[in-house]
Amino acid sequence: MIRFEHVTKRYDDGTTAVDDLSFEVAEGELVTLVGPSGCGKTTTMKMVNRLIEPTEGRIFLDGDDISAIDPVRLRRRIGYVIQQVGLFPHKTVLENTATVPHLLGWKRAKGRERAAELLDLVGLDPAVYGDRYPEQLSGGQRQRVGVARALAADPPVLLMDEPFGAVDPVVREHLQNEFLALQKAVRKTVLFVTHDIEEAVRLGDRIAVYGRGRIEQFDPPATLLGAPATPYVADFVGADRGLKRLSVTPIEPGDLEQPPIVHLDDPVGKAAAKLRAEDARWAVVLDGDDNLHGWISAERAASATGSVRRHARRMEAWLPVGASLKHAFATMLQHDAGWIAVIDEGSVGRFLGVLTPARLHEALRRSTAADAQDVPREQVAVETVG
Repeated sequence: MIRFEHVTKRYDDGTTAVDDLSFEVAEGELVTLVGPSGCGKTTTMKMVNRLIEPTEGRIFLDGDDISAIDPVRLRRRIGYVIQQVGLFPHKTVLENTATVPHLLGWKRAKGRERAAELLDLVGLDPAVYGDRYPEQLSGGQRQRVGVARALAADPPVLLMDEPFGAVDPVVREHLQNEFLALQKAVRKTVLFVTHDIEEAVRLGDRIAVYGRGRIEQFDPPATLLGAPATPYVADFVGADRGLKRLSVTPIEPGDLEQPPIVHLDDPVGKAAAKLRAEDARWAVVLDGDDNLHGWISAERAASATGSVRRHARRMEAWLPVGASLKHAFATMLQHDAGWIAVIDEGSVGRFLGVLTPARLHEALRRSTAADAQDVPREQVAVETVG
């Protein structure tokens, strides 16, 4: 969708902002450009919509050389979201969102209808917010309007220049979550500029780490964190890159242990006998459809009577398979749990196994080794200390 071929931007004073840049962004891919101030990432993005013209090289959009396209027409094919949002203060939220459709000659009713759809999509009820003015919104709400406006004419490409950088950390995380959900629904081709490696890792399908005017590494987040290509990249992503990698490493079925299992309607004596036979301190309790219900301790089972149902404790620490190891670790800490249950993502709670701290560490090591060896994760064996 976007292709750079040997692009250089050199200013009259001799400063080279971008030096011989070549890379591609696939259709529907979200690529984050990350690096320190002055490294060329924003210049790269602004050359795509010709706010800045390259000195050398060519840039293609969906196969078309953008230098041959009228800049105004080009920009109407590209959504653009900036940190300061840039809403018109004298126009309502609905009018702001409908700006580009109106410029494209859409009928007023159609433009307003499209604007209302987009506001609803970004979580702003048009009946509540449509007639408000920007000054009546919070910073996070203004950013949502900016995203809605950029999407209003359904452009294939979205350029985002630190769009969440001006809001507080709590709102920023919420906006990131909402944008990921939105991107999953609309699948735009996105160039996203940020100076924050955490944000780049969280959002990007691939990450371009910039040095001075050049891309030092261009890889998926897990590869970037697991195998930095240069000392510069390793230093930039930080010594805690192993912890950052937890957020991009999913729980897989092969990471799980299989503990003793009992069912709600089993006699508690049967559960006690099973726990003794397997020398286990607890068992997972399932219902009749093998969906997760809770757990029961060996001590409780040994001293109780009746059915397991009467004595099982509800399971609070659980996640679906595919959730990140970071989420798993946070859940363990939140519930002061030595393990978490993992269920099938596509079911109402079918139990798959449990993830322990040791297995979590093993999963992280296996994922890192898989990237380094360029093999599937399940083919990697890691040594464990018993």
